[in-house]
Amino acid sequence: MSFFLRRYEELGEKFSPDNISLKKSLRVNTLKISTEKLISRLKKNKIKLEKIPFLDDGFFYEADFSLGATPEYLLGYYYLQEVASQLSVQVLHPESHELVLDMSAAPGGKTTQIAGFMKNKGLVVALDNNTLRLNSLRNNLERLGVKNVVIFKKDSRFVSDLGLKFDKILLDAPCSGNFVDNNNWLCSRTIEDINSRAMLQKELLKSAVKVLKPGGVLVYSTCSLEPEENELNISWLLKNHPNLRLVETGLSVGDEGVVNVFGEQLSSEIKNCRRFWPHKIATQGFFIAKIELRNT
Repeated sequence: MSFFLRRYEELGEKFSPDNISLKKSLRVNTLKISTEKLISRLKKNKIKLEKIPFLDDGFFYEADFSLGATPEYLLGYYYLQEVASQLSVQVLHPESHELVLDMSAAPGGKTTQIAGFMKNKGLVVALDNNTLRLNSLRNNLERLGVKNVVIFKKDSRFVSDLGLKFDKILLDAPCSGNFVDNNNWLCSRTIEDINSRAMLQKELLKSAVKVLKPGGVLVYSTCSLEPEENELNISWLLKNHPNLRLVETGLSVGDEGVVNVFGEQLSSEIKNCRRFWPHKIATQGFFIAKIELRNT
């Protein structure tokens, strides 16, 4: 048995990756079209759609052809986006009057989703330090008709250089991924990979806290199942920043955060996180925490 599968058993979850299959999904871009009009257009093309009950604008779809080359896609009427990855912006719930930071913006799925929530108002500052990924971000912003985003080619660990404080921050952190994303994941990753990624995530979390307004909200998410990148990082953050508090996500899906991690007992507050096991919810592995900075 894989080293990682044994770890998941220790966390209380026993399953076979071979038995997990994901449905394809998309998100309606309400900046350009209403849900009703898009459904009508896609159904005429014999595309089967099923509303995802826990997402505002998400649908499962079935089609005999690629949905990445339809007229509706090229017009920016929808974005092909995995189910779980749509949840972090829904938890952040950015509003049209706010200043919002997206710390790992490219290629733009969540950035364009943030703009949709904000109805193209307010301001989104989008950071990424990879030139090729930034090109994808620019293309997606243009295709989806986003007008309230400013892009910086910048390492988010140094976001305080901008001299800004934000109402809302999304840190969808670079992570080690999970076996749903990569068929070879279970045999190609090591615990050293996980620990190295967790160290980077801590640096990003520290940077995020520095630029969060009092009363502001930070949503931290990863596409990882590893506690080092998830619950243990959040536990570390709360211990080192007593002015932060972990609040409920408001989601009706997913499991509570794990509070007994390989024999280490964490605060019961960690239960406010949401963990998405692929065998339970049929999404990629995912993790979300919602953090507030107390008013001083």
